[in-house]
Amino acid sequence: MSQMATKALFNTVVNWFIRQRIDQIENFIRQPIETQHGVLFSQLYHAENTDYGKIHGFSSISTYEDFRRNVPVVTYEDFEPFIEKARQGKADVFWPGYIRKFAKSSGTTNAKSKFIPISEESLEDCHYKAGKDLLSIYANNHPENSLFSNKNLRLGGSAELYQDFNTKFGDLSAIMIENLPFWVEITTTPSKKVSLMSEWESKLKAIVSEVKNEDVGSITGVPSWMMVLLQRTLQETGHATISELWPNLEVFFHGGISFKPYREQYNKIIGKEINYYEIYNASEGFFAIQDRHGSDEMLLMLDYGIFYEFIPMDTFHSAGRQAIPLSEVELGKNYAMVITTNSGLWRYLIGDTVKFTSLSPFRIRVSGRTKHYINAFGEELMIDNVEAALTRACAETNACVSDFTGAPVFMKDGDSGAHEWIFEFTQNPDDLERFTDIFDEALKSLNSDYEAKRYNNMTLNRPVVHVAKPQLFYNWMSSRGKLGGQNKVPRLSNDREYIDPILEMNA
Repeated sequence: MSQMATKALFNTVVNWFIRQRIDQIENFIRQPIETQHGVLFSQLYHAENTDYGKIHGFSSISTYEDFRRNVPVVTYEDFEPFIEKARQGKADVFWPGYIRKFAKSSGTTNAKSKFIPISEESLEDCHYKAGKDLLSIYANNHPENSLFSNKNLRLGGSAELYQDFNTKFGDLSAIMIENLPFWVEITTTPSKKVSLMSEWESKLKAIVSEVKNEDVGSITGVPSWMMVLLQRTLQETGHATISELWPNLEVFFHGGISFKPYREQYNKIIGKEINYYEIYNASEGFFAIQDRHGSDEMLLMLDYGIFYEFIPMDTFHSAGRQAIPLSEVELGKNYAMVITTNSGLWRYLIGDTVKFTSLSPFRIRVSGRTKHYINAFGEELMIDNVEAALTRACAETNACVSDFTGAPVFMKDGDSGAHEWIFEFTQNPDDLERFTDIFDEALKSLNSDYEAKRYNNMTLNRPVVHVAKPQLFYNWMSSRGKLGGQNKVPRLSNDREYIDPILEMNA
């Protein structure tokens, strides 16, 4: 049998195998509330003899109301003492047995590293299951795919696994790559050795060296860092577009940050139409997958051992805030997501905000972060407003933005405040003043609070817009030791912690 025929047969067999999961996905779509009820009470029963289970009376919980009353909503800082006990080798702290793996993540909102517990159940029944589901959904939507005839290019975090207290910690991607099944390993590039390299610049060179001669059919990663890799690959090979180098490329599976600001750049650099599928995952779990071709909504995955609750953002900062279950959510409202997981995170505030776009089935969009917003003047500006306004301004001025950040200019000496923005363009707008006006008007139309504060410049003046030097954000991230992986440019801040040093670098 020829190599091509072998590849085609392998592709057919794997496609058949992974599509078997579709029936189970359709089952939780039909019975979402029952599925979630089963997840919650299975986990309460499983963990009732842990330290956390005894403290909060898991064995006496028989209704959701009991659960809500007995178990507090927590942040990482609240839960950290329990995580530290588990990290130091204590069993049965918040999940039965020992937790041997921890995903180390350092968010932009807190300089201190977080150690997120990763149980064996979470690895198998959440993270790996989701990876298979992503392929299953894609294969079901595109029966003529050649996904397994060609290589998948993965771009994980700069990652090593460290041993400490007989437990391991590192980037989630390192933990996953270390434990991948063999059939995934033979269909992915670069090699495990290169994927697990830590130093970003050396890693980029090594990846380009390996992947430039591969037949890549799909790519997986964070849009910002994948763009850097693709640009380096073109520089190294001399090709004009990625499709010249990899003519069989058919899909980009992306997550971590919004794809909206990058779509135009990807269309240009790839040089042909491909499919784009979004995923929503984090060290804490895998939550949602785009289940329809061409959609910007994601299906909330309800049978991964994660029980979901939601706090309406209009009450998030009030003393009487209360989380609600999936059965009570409404369309179009901003919610902070609260998760209870099969790694022993109980009613944990992950820090993301979501909006429901459909209630049958439950589909969402990620709308922002609970700590990344501008509300210095009561305007309640979230990232989804900004990205929609930016899309409009770019379309009408032939511009393309690669990175940006925004922050308030506070009122001083009786002057109104403002929002200050730094945009890094890969294609400058025809007219920067017009770009600013369109951006401003779009924000007014999308956010009535912003519009009210902008009325006659009484509270907010017109936005202050700066054009960034090329590579400004890359260089700023590099100066903070935050290149690659899950590191992200903070898009919005309610203070000037980020924008002032960036403006200084741009001077």
